[in-house]
Amino acid sequence: MKKALISIAFGLTASLLATGASAQATLNSVKQKGFLTCGSNTGLAGFGLPDAQGNWTGLDVDLCRAIAAAIFDDPSKVRYIPLAAKDRFTALQSGEVDVLSRNSTMTMSRDTQLGLDFPAINYFDGQGFMVRKKLGVSSAKELNGASICTQQGTTTELNLADYFRANNMKYEVVAFATSDETFKAYDAGRCDAFTTDASGLYAERLRASAPDDHIVLPEIISKEPLGPAVRHGDNQWGDIVRWAHNAMLNAEELGVTKANVDQMKGSDNPEIKRLLGTEGKFGEAVGLTNDWAYRIIKHVGNYAEVFEKNVGEGSKLKIKRGQNALWTKGGLQYGMPIR
Repeated sequence: MKKALISIAFGLTASLLATGASAQATLNSVKQKGFLTCGSNTGLAGFGLPDAQGNWTGLDVDLCRAIAAAIFDDPSKVRYIPLAAKDRFTALQSGEVDVLSRNSTMTMSRDTQLGLDFPAINYFDGQGFMVRKKLGVSSAKELNGASICTQQGTTTELNLADYFRANNMKYEVVAFATSDETFKAYDAGRCDAFTTDASGLYAERLRASAPDDHIVLPEIISKEPLGPAVRHGDNQWGDIVRWAHNAMLNAEELGVTKANVDQMKGSDNPEIKRLLGTEGKFGEAVGLTNDWAYRIIKHVGNYAEVFEKNVGEGSKLKIKRGQNALWTKGGLQYGMPIR
């Protein structure tokens, strides 16, 4: 009996040690490599897009830059891996990328069946439709019998089927493997309408041969909470990704920006002190330095700065904050407290 108990105790201890080691696997791997591997879009303006020199910009890109800043104090220590929709989750599951930051919708099946976690929602979106003005359509409910271009391996296919079935309408789906192929087919006139997340519609319209000839219809037919994904089971890594987003939200709410973050380190506000690491040891709890959030804001900015630069009304996309405004301004973005 004594030997059996010793054996059980040893087994439990070994299991706990293995779990602890596993829980730190991604952060340790990133530190050893010296860079973060970020699964990104193949090219979506405002969210993830490389220029001719290979420099990446976008809302999702800036989240990866924020994570790198928190770890290395250097937002440039990121390698971007462009992933098509059908390949993105496999690349994360296999360890090809450390984090997937690629306008991916959190759904129950993805959260529970793919071995993934979605630590944060960095953009609340919904699926819509774009058509040519000459089609004479002002509502999605006028698309009965239309041909619709959509991308394979995305939630848009299911949403499309649900919407037309619910409204007792017929349609013809014209599906392609990549978003680039899908939009090019629509722009070439191979279908009557193009459907994807509303943010993607505004981004893709910029690439049209005649952007002003197209309109985005008013209907939003789904909920698309977009956010980064990580592998299930690595809780420490999930915490780092989650709190990188929360740090940018809290910074916006507290009025801490790239321009004034150094000045704000002298603030007497306890929330700001905890955010910037001058009080408490919150960074140590996730394997980072205590100025982890200061690094994010100093190098990348708060959420408002990142949103406005990439997709906001001051950008080419000219998207209003809407649901992505802070909760204090009628939106859904709510930074969890650092305490």
